[in-house]
Amino acid sequence: MAAANYGPRVLGTTLCLLGALLGAGDAATADNIAAYPDKPIHIIVPFAPGGASDYAIRLIQPGLTQALGQQLVIDNRSGAAGNVGMKAAAHAAPDGYTLFFGNVGTISINPHFFPELNVAPERDFIPISIVAETPGILIASPTFPANSLKEMIDYVKAHPGKINYAAAGISTLNTLAMEQFRHVAGLQMTQIPYKGGAGPAVVDLMAGNVDLMLVTLSSAAQHVKARKLKAFAVSTRERAELLPEVPTLLEQGFPEAVSSSWQGLFAVAGTPQPIVAKLHAAVLKAMADPDVQRHMRTAGMLPTSSQTPESFKQFLAAESTKWREVVEHIRAAEKDGH
Repeated sequence: MAAANYGPRVLGTTLCLLGALLGAGDAATADNIAAYPDKPIHIIVPFAPGGASDYAIRLIQPGLTQALGQQLVIDNRSGAAGNVGMKAAAHAAPDGYTLFFGNVGTISINPHFFPELNVAPERDFIPISIVAETPGILIASPTFPANSLKEMIDYVKAHPGKINYAAAGISTLNTLAMEQFRHVAGLQMTQIPYKGGAGPAVVDLMAGNVDLMLVTLSSAAQHVKARKLKAFAVSTRERAELLPEVPTLLEQGFPEAVSSSWQGLFAVAGTPQPIVAKLHAAVLKAMADPDVQRHMRTAGMLPTSSQTPESFKQFLAAESTKWREVVEHIRAAEKDGH
């Protein structure tokens, strides 16, 4: 059988048809982006309902729904310090219909603490905007001799290794932040590990069974107000509305120890830029609601947002560097037996 002879006319027609098909695909993609969103959006929260991350996203959920014109479905997938939900989000389609509500632990700490983690946030996610910051607060037993941060530092230095502090989870922000502060302040202290979160540790602190702790503000504010605990400093750059009389670590000469338990919204890597821009605008609109801001402050959070996705990306790069160095310092100290 003779080979077919495809002349210039047939070949040209084929190329035109192929070009038309490719053009139609591009047009369909452009139409999908322009119509976004035209169905519900799922937001994966890597922690159980009722926690700080869950509370924050549910506060802005109505505002996002109104701004985007579509229902937002909160999908709580807890486990492995947030890694279960983060992995699920990282492997979702990059179409803007699955988002990730990450925090300092999942995005900036876990990649350095869990070497087996096959998620790289800077590779697998696109930052949209920060949403909230929750201060940590340095607290002490009511029987602890010191009444200020300076007095506490002087007392610990006068009793090296004899003062202890509660640590609720070795990879948690509060424990790492306490380690960072201890390092920059030059304090020799003994860590007392606790299971079950901050609750049991705070109870022991009030009973005088441990001396110090750095914990999320919301876990201690009511006890500080009731004078069942002493408060020496909050960890954010600005004072907390719940306890405005408590100075910051920054005010007291420790800029390196500034930290917060922040939450933010992320898209899957590969999501088209126009969709990211729509989502960023929706977050800004939701965060501008005075009721959202009031509820956040009442819960001990600082409402905030990123001016641009790029500014959030820069913030994340600094956070990742900071917590990587803290984790490396802790591992080096453990290796040396200190």
